[in-house]
Amino acid sequence: MKAIVQDRYGSPEVLELREVEQPSIGNGEVLVRVHAAAVNARDWHLMRGDPYLARLVLGLGGPKAKIRGTDFAGRVEAVGKDVTGLRPGDEVFGEAEGAFAEYVCAPADAVELKPANLTFEQAASVPLAGNTALMGLRDLGRVQPGRRVLVNGASGGVGTFAVQIAKAFGAEVTAVCGTRNVELVRSLGADHVVDYSREDFTRGERRHDVVLDLVGNRSLAECRRALTPEGTLVLSGGGVSEGGSLLGPMALLMKGQALSRFVSQRLLVLTATPDRKNLAALRELVETGKVTPVIDRTYALHEVPEAIRYLEVEHARAKVVITV
Repeated sequence: MKAIVQDRYGSPEVLELREVEQPSIGNGEVLVRVHAAAVNARDWHLMRGDPYLARLVLGLGGPKAKIRGTDFAGRVEAVGKDVTGLRPGDEVFGEAEGAFAEYVCAPADAVELKPANLTFEQAASVPLAGNTALMGLRDLGRVQPGRRVLVNGASGGVGTFAVQIAKAFGAEVTAVCGTRNVELVRSLGADHVVDYSREDFTRGERRHDVVLDLVGNRSLAECRRALTPEGTLVLSGGGVSEGGSLLGPMALLMKGQALSRFVSQRLLVLTATPDRKNLAALRELVETGKVTPVIDRTYALHEVPEAIRYLEVEHARAKVVITV
């Protein structure tokens, strides 16, 4: 099969389209014929090996996992022993390492039936970004009707889902984005839109019950100023950063964890993990019309290096999708 393979860290040129062996499934796994995959900031960080400290886990000289990509949508080709609820021919979406390929092998508990009203391209954009937004708002933010939620990075892959999910939960949503994306986030249902080039959300009069920080470009003190005294700050790393670093967004996360025990506000670090139940919850939100994926651009499989370069340099809005 064809796949995007990476042997060393570096610029998009380290990503190569190659013929590799089709993966074989084990117990509890599903083999999926990939029709579409999505690009995430995670792919950029893995490509660069950034931050450097992460290489202790990812691989020192190069990534241990050679095939890039995480989000996918496609049709089930085969199921392993003990897999229930899925069968060959099912249209599915999910998360697994190695999604930039014609076939991907995924744990069954990270795969769910595709929303019936979405194309494969739209469905592929949902899993990682949608799950991150869902867990950040529902599980950590405990968002309920009437809560005031601010999303920093509202026009990005996670942010466009976060705005819609927060609205679906009945929150009053403030979206922070750049000038060119103001109308986009407003169309997603944001009650208030802050253009960061003209206004500093950390110095406004409005205070929020939950701040979901998806950028990592403001200090803890600044983010806390935007919160109520008992509010919750959810830190989710950050997207694309310029150049390599030792800790990258991990530095802010570590500071947040250290400070949380000394302040009345809840300072929480979001670690989103693939979960079939969460995919089912996202499917329901999509099928009921409460959430709609937003796609910026699509690329072919052999254009993955260009797609990641676009994400890295051009600050893509919403999601970038790969057709396979």
